[in-house]
Amino acid sequence: MSGDSSISDHVKSDTEESCMAVVRRMMRVAVSVCVLSSAGGAMAAEPASETSSPEGRTASDQASGETEAAPLSAGAAELLPKASAYEDLAGNLSAPPSLFPFVNDAHGWLRRHGTIAQFDNMNEMMGAVTAPTKGYGYKQGASNAGQYALNIVTDWNRLAKLQGFATHVIFIGRYGTTANRMFGDWLAHSQETYGGGGNVVVHLVMAYGEQHLFQNRLAIAAGRMSQLSDFAAGTVFCSFVNNSFCGRPKGASDSAYYSSYPASVWALRVRGRPWRRDVYVETGVYFAEEGIYSVAQHRTGFKLNGSNIVGEIFPIEIGWQPIFRRPSGELAYPGHYKLGIAVETMGRSENFLDTLGNPYADSGYSAARHSGSWSTWLMVDQRIKGSRINPQGGVTLMGGVVLNEPRTALRDRQIYLGATWKGFWAARPSDSIGLAVSYVHIASGVQRTERILLAAGKSLPYRATGLQTHQEVAELNYTFAIGRAMTFEPDLQYYHNPNGQVNLRDAVMMGFKSHIEIF
Repeated sequence: MSGDSSISDHVKSDTEESCMAVVRRMMRVAVSVCVLSSAGGAMAAEPASETSSPEGRTASDQASGETEAAPLSAGAAELLPKASAYEDLAGNLSAPPSLFPFVNDAHGWLRRHGTIAQFDNMNEMMGAVTAPTKGYGYKQGASNAGQYALNIVTDWNRLAKLQGFATHVIFIGRYGTTANRMFGDWLAHSQETYGGGGNVVVHLVMAYGEQHLFQNRLAIAAGRMSQLSDFAAGTVFCSFVNNSFCGRPKGASDSAYYSSYPASVWALRVRGRPWRRDVYVETGVYFAEEGIYSVAQHRTGFKLNGSNIVGEIFPIEIGWQPIFRRPSGELAYPGHYKLGIAVETMGRSENFLDTLGNPYADSGYSAARHSGSWSTWLMVDQRIKGSRINPQGGVTLMGGVVLNEPRTALRDRQIYLGATWKGFWAARPSDSIGLAVSYVHIASGVQRTERILLAAGKSLPYRATGLQTHQEVAELNYTFAIGRAMTFEPDLQYYHNPNGQVNLRDAVMMGFKSHIEIF
């Protein structure tokens, strides 16, 4: 999450030799990356998933937008675009209502030069209603966490006649802290925006170029990219505040090597739609770096020389994005169905055995190193009821499962369920209600190690103060608009077994999230 103290120092330290070494390594691995195909005929494209503003994606959205289609009017099946509706990055990134809409006006200077620049601010305030467990130094309190984000997308076909080429750059600044640690929880931040920004004014999140080929049925991207903004991601997750759900299910980021917004690594990603325009297959290589979430290495995000690369991560995901019709034939019920797996090449410490095959908590030897750890996921969200009040609204259900390599994981599995309902009140068509629950299981190796350490009176890993077994988190919220550019979201969260520990009292938290789209 951190690096050196100034941007200029980073740029100066990135030597030509280091950069060329990264490029050569990317090219070697790129030879092994292929685009898979999937069978089927043609099917209607889906509208983009709704966000807090139904007219476009906000600057702080964490999921990459390339797999989301442009909004379509109901009943316009004869006008459905080809695969480009999903893959045209610059063309599909519409600007939501803002305080200064002239910046991204359709006929303004930026748009005429193929560019959209969005800037927003998001705050998340949470406080514990219940008192924490006594005897561990915990306290009852509240805290605020937030960020401002600048998101720039440029269509270089319009700017310099480079057909099909676009660039995407994101900068953020984050501040504050998360409140859940006050009562001993380190598994699920009550405020997702906490962490990763390095406590600097400007932190680089992503900077990459993307080339679209074959009438936009093939997209190739390379640069500084976040793995979990491309894979195991979705726009519905950040309808919620808790890190169990936003910006992706927390179990998917259990590995410290998986780059997750606002961290990024050098990467190459290929996404294709060979036959069906509502089915994509994507794969790539992400060059894992040591310390991407540490202040010592990546405070600003501008340490680009790749000196910390320790291995590669190869994810692959197949997704189906159907849209089902009302009996009248209108397009009304979009969905996302995703299945994927990621495999690592670097070694990670096992959570139970040492190098001789004995429990390391007993032997005193170092934990064994295991190569080839993996994570797999199944994620679904589907609108099951439309809204006559808001064409982008209705009732959407979501659910999924994440499984991780049990020998190296802290969370070896997560199951989550949720629902959102937008457009239920004629007087306030953009208001929405959200409810989600998450179950996280702690890997058996972690539990066995902690039992041995507890019996010996030794300190526990993962900042635990008792045996970790499982945790449940539930969240309920209500989002409403204030004017054209601001949303406010009162939020209620419940923690059962904070930090996965049965010895800690359940916690209830109350707070809110606010979002302002500045331009």
